[in-house]
Amino acid sequence: MHDLKAMTDKERENAADYWRASLKLIFFCLAIWFVVSYGFGILFADALNAIQIGGFKLGFWFAQNGSIYVFVALIFFYAARMNKIDREHDVHED
Repeated sequence: MHDLKAMTDKERENAADYWRASLKLIFFCLAIWFVVSYGFGILFADALNAIQIGGFKLGFWFAQNGSIYVFVALIFFYAARMNKIDREHDVHED
């Protein structure tokens, strides 16, 4: 890791842009996580229960199964997007 004093202005700007992009991605993923787990599983469960999937009410399905699928998809999305951010800021591990 570079010492901040030894970094050029361009390197500092690149580091700041990298962290800004990383935090934006993290907050985006956390927002989806919150909406799916708390929103669909608890807050909107009654409204979603009017819809059925495979004989199960949608609110119940999200609370038991659907949120897990979304979380796994979020892991793959995060990894792919973070790799793209790493490459854009030339901090990739290749």
